[in-house]
This record gives sequence, structure tokens and C-alpha cells, in this order.
Amino acid sequence: MALPKLTDEQRREALEKAAQSRRERAELRVKIKNGEVSIADVLADTDNPIVARMKVSMLIESLPGYGKAKATKLMEELEISPSRRVKGLGTRQREELLERLGN
Repeated sequence: MALPKLTDEQRREALEKAAQSRRERAELRVKIKNGEVSIADVLADTDNPIVARMKVSMLIESLPGYGKAKATKLMEELEISPSRRVKGLGTRQREELLERLGN
């Protein structure tokens, strides 16, 4: 599929929108790390496009005490694909994540 031809204005708007989404995801990660937002809150808010499009690995790595290695190991144990996004989690995967990571 060919990429659509964008005007300079459309390209600039798309870049601004993408940058804003990255900033909002970064803010959410900081809130998770500081304990202002729980993993249960995040998993319950899949209607929010910022949460829905966040990779599960990024979500887990945002938790205190979890880095890339621990996140990868947990995802393998729960049979969650490395490319899985929060909105794409199945019911079982969501429940097991909550069970392992606490409320």
C-alpha cells in the first residue's frame, strides 16, 4: 500500500500529533513509576487512546523494580507477545498481569 501524499501542513500536523502522544505516554509512565496511577487503573482505561496504544512491555517497565529483563521474563511467562499493546490483551492475560503485579 502506497503512503498518501501529504502537504507540508498535513505532515507538520501529523508530526505534532505524534509528538503530543509520546509526551502523554511519557507523563503516564512517570505517574505509574511514582505510584500516582496503579496498574489496575491503567488496564481499566483501555478506551483512552494513549493507554490503548502503549506496549505492554513499556507499561511493565514503568513499574518500580521492573526493567527490560524482568518485563520480558514476565511477558514470556504469561505468554504475551513482545509487540502486544494494552488494548490487545486478552481477558486471561489482563487478569494474570493484575494478579502478578498487584492492584
